[in-house]
Amino acid sequence: MAANRIICQSPFKIFHLAVWPGELSVPPNDKWKMIRVTFARILPLLGALLLSIVAIQAQSPPDNHPVDPNARVIDGVSNTTVFGMGQSIRITGTVKEGAIAFGGDVIVEGSVDGDVAAIGGSVIQREGSRIGGDVIVLGGIYHHGKAAPERDPKSVTIMYAGYEDQLRHVMREPFSLLRPQLTPAFFGVRLLAILFWFIIALAFTAAMPNTVSRAVARLQLASLRVAIIGLLGSIVLTFGVFLCLLVLPQLIGIVISILAVLLIIVATLFGRVVISAATGRWLQRRFLPQVKSESITLLIGVSFWVVMTSLPYVWPIVVAGLLVTSLGLALTARYRLSWKKSESPKI
Repeated sequence: MAANRIICQSPFKIFHLAVWPGELSVPPNDKWKMIRVTFARILPLLGALLLSIVAIQAQSPPDNHPVDPNARVIDGVSNTTVFGMGQSIRITGTVKEGAIAFGGDVIVEGSVDGDVAAIGGSVIQREGSRIGGDVIVLGGIYHHGKAAPERDPKSVTIMYAGYEDQLRHVMREPFSLLRPQLTPAFFGVRLLAILFWFIIALAFTAAMPNTVSRAVARLQLASLRVAIIGLLGSIVLTFGVFLCLLVLPQLIGIVISILAVLLIIVATLFGRVVISAATGRWLQRRFLPQVKSESITLLIGVSFWVVMTSLPYVWPIVVAGLLVTSLGLALTARYRLSWKKSESPKI
C-alpha cells in the first residue's frame, strides 16, 4: 500500500515593504473611469511579467538526482536524531529517531525508524533502504528510483518542489538574506512589486478616499501614538493567538488564528496604501511640485518603499516598521475627533 503524498509546487514570492509619514490628496470617487483605464493598461504588462518570472524561477525536478560527494556519512547505529547543518547526510547504518538536513540532501541507504526531512535539499531513498516515518521535503524532491520504496503504509509524504538552489544557498549562508543579489530576477520581482502595490493603492484610494485621508491625518498628527498602538497590538495578537491555541478547543483556536491572519493581511494592505500615498505626496511637494497627477504621486510613493525594502541589511527594520505602523493605522481607523490638534479660539 503506497504512502499518502501531498505535493505542492509554487514559485511565487512574498514581498515585504515598509513605512513613511506624509500627506495625502485622495482622488475622488468619480475617477473610477481613470482607474479602469489604468488597470486595462497595466494588467497585461503585469501578467506578462509574472509569467516570465515564473518561467525563470520555477524548477522541474530531475529524474536522476546527483549525490553530494561531501555528504556526512552516518554508519552504525544512532539512537538520536541526525542533523545536517549546511551539508548533506548519507545514512548507511541505522537511525532510531529521525534525520533532517538544512541546505543539503538526506540520502538513505540503510534504515531510519523516524521521519526524514530536507529543507533546501532532497530526500533520496536507495533500493533496499527503509524509512519508517514521514518524508518532508521543502525545495527539492523525494527520489526513490523505479522500485516502490519500503515505507510504512500510514506514513505521509509532503513535498514542495521548487527553489531548491535558493533555499540551499539560504540554509548554508543565512546572512545572504540581508544582502540581495543584483540579478535579472531581482529587478523583475521589484518591478512586479511596484505594479502590484500601485494597483492596490489605486483601488483603495478610489473605493474609500475619506478613510484613507483620515488615516494619513492620524499619521501626521500622532505618528508615535499610532506606532505604539501598533506595537502593543502586535504583541497582544501574537501572544493571544498562541494562548487560544493552547487553552481553547482546537476548532475555536484555528478559527481565531485565521481571523488574526486576515486582520494582519487587511492591516498591511490598508497601511501600505496610506503610507505610499502620504510618502508620494511629500516627495511630490518637495522635489516635483510641477507634477499634479494623483496616480503619479501614488506611483512615486510605492516605488520609494520598494527601493527601501531592497536595501541590504536595512530591509528587516523597514518591514518591522511597516507591520507595526500598518496595524496601528488599522486599529485606530474608527477614531475621528481626538486626533485633531486643538484650534486657537477666534477673536
